Amino acid sequence: MKIKDIVAVLESIAPLKYQEGYDNSGYIVGNPDAVFKKALLCLDSTEAVIDEAIEKGCNLIIAHHPIIFGGLKKITGKNYVERVVIKAIKKDITIYAAHTNLDSVHNGVSRKICDRLGLEHCSILAPQSGVLKKLSVLCPIPQANAVRNTLLQAGAGHTTTQRKTSFNLLGISTFNNGNTPAETQYGELKIETVFEAAAEGAIMQALKNIAKNLHLHYEISPIENKHSNVGLGMIGSLPEPQDPSVFLTNLKTAMQTPCIRHTRLFRKKVQQIAVCGGAGFSLLPHAIARGADVFITADVKYHQFFDADKHLILADIGHYESEQFTIELLKELLTEKISTFAAVLTSVNTNPVNYL
Repeated sequence: MKIKDIVAVLESIAPLKYQEGYDNSGYIVGNPDAVFKKALLCLDSTEAVIDEAIEKGCNLIIAHHPIIFGGLKKITGKNYVERVVIKAIKKDITIYAAHTNLDSVHNGVSRKICDRLGLEHCSILAPQSGVLKKLSVLCPIPQANAVRNTLLQAGAGHTTTQRKTSFNLLGISTFNNGNTPAETQYGELKIETVFEAAAEGAIMQALKNIAKNLHLHYEISPIENKHSNVGLGMIGSLPEPQDPSVFLTNLKTAMQTPCIRHTRLFRKKVQQIAVCGGAGFSLLPHAIARGADVFITADVKYHQFFDADKHLILADIGHYESEQFTIELLKELLTEKISTFAAVLTSVNTNPVNYL
């Protein structure tokens, strides 16, 4: 098995197309064609993590945070980013990052927080638009079944609640070859399906394969429908309402955080809980609109706490603390797909923030 085989499975779970525009998920350094030995799973690929990978015989590091966000103009080892890149290349270690693409799937980072808090009936907090597309194909009737099945196998017709669905409209096509005034008519089937944007590459390849033997007219267009299984944050409910101080105490224990910064506990009971791993303050309007009693995230600035404005209780549990269980999530997701997946969780605490 090669490293690219492991990555292909991970990207089938968290496609790169779901990452935010500012992000740099994907391969950071290394050779995708190298034979896979063992993976080290971490939140941050620091120098200490590279040393740990070397010690444990890992030639693949799967991190949540990309070690490179912007471009590198020079690689001289003057800072920790450049030193990590140099050491990884020297030791033939591939670094791969699954960041906001893993944040944006229904079984991703925020769902892991929900599970640790015992939340029920969880759904995406801010569903993403632009994720779904529509395919329309005009096809001769005798070949329609074969064409449809090929496209469905490639990922067309797959949505949140349905699998391998299509709409088929029978019609009459006409053409004139220019040699006679008469038009020729023949029956065609218009096949329409909805698919996730991440499947577009496979669908286009299927269309190219079909085109070797059959000339088709097709159109792919974006649609405005939001994808309920793709987007940032999650919201769910506690089995029973809780006193807010009791909930925050349980939150501190469940997320293993030494500190929670929060707004005033003005509610008598809380039950609807919104969460977003990492810096998710931008989702506050979504949490308010969805009727959350508490919104849990990280990296909230002083003046931003005022924006909760008695709508809900805003709780900042720390960036590292909100995402630290992502490494467990990565192992769970990959082991479920690859039973022989050899991986270890980092023993390095990469949190740069210390508490007194």
